Amino acid sequence: MLNKRSKAEWFGDSINVMILGFLSLIMLYPMLYELFMSFSVASQVAKHRGVLLWPLGFTLTPYRLVFAEKTIISGYRNTFFVLSIGLVFNITFTSLGAYFLSRKNVMLFKPVMIMILITMYFSGGLVPTWLNVNNLGLYNTLWALIIPGAINTFNLILLRSYFLSIPDSLLESVFIDGGGHFTALFKVVIPVSLPAMMVMILYYGVGHWNSWFDALIYLRTRDLWPLQMVLRDILIQGTDLDIRGEELINYEQLQETTKAAIVIITTVPILMIYPFLQKYFIAGLMVGSLKG
Repeated sequence: MLNKRSKAEWFGDSINVMILGFLSLIMLYPMLYELFMSFSVASQVAKHRGVLLWPLGFTLTPYRLVFAEKTIISGYRNTFFVLSIGLVFNITFTSLGAYFLSRKNVMLFKPVMIMILITMYFSGGLVPTWLNVNNLGLYNTLWALIIPGAINTFNLILLRSYFLSIPDSLLESVFIDGGGHFTALFKVVIPVSLPAMMVMILYYGVGHWNSWFDALIYLRTRDLWPLQMVLRDILIQGTDLDIRGEELINYEQLQETTKAAIVIITTVPILMIYPFLQKYFIAGLMVGSLKG
């Protein structure tokens, strides 16, 4: 039989709901603002002051202008190539490294671990890294956005922590049946580490999707630019947008609405994927933190 809740409990829960709802609204409003702005008529936006709670008129002009850019299509294509191939590299090499570091009695474990941890705090610098990429023949290729960042040290350590939580008895059963380390990794460790794998996909995927600085450094051909680099160029060199035939006073009226459309275009794909990974994301972080 359920106990009746007291008035104090109801009052406390109501206060919590109001506070959390208010905080959620504060965090959600910037995204709603950009969404409303992207569908608003530019001339009305120029006259508006204050909070924006709904679109000012309705138009798809900002989206049409952005997608009219020829490099948008190539940007999407390059981004999806880097995202798909990059995730394969990331998950494969991070899993191999995490499995190695999670095994007991590994030869030279401490020196290797120290060298890995050093990379979290120190790097060779931008110029040596560029020279290395250039000497490897990766400069001005999409592989320059994939291979140098194949393993992230933080993700490696996080995945290692998850692998350490797997009972040794599971791996021993594989070795007793005649299997090797690759069999143990790909048929036992990775399948039972699905939450951690989803966390890795989310971390690496968001990193690839939002990356533009590496493209700025390593790519000189515009046709190779990923989406974020293309949209950055549109924001900076906005006069490249074709606004001929628009019933507008000048280009400045389109700046805000076009920027808002760019924000929506770059954010919505990740927002659509994240709800499907959220439960794995939370589980992976919690279980991966049990051992270090």
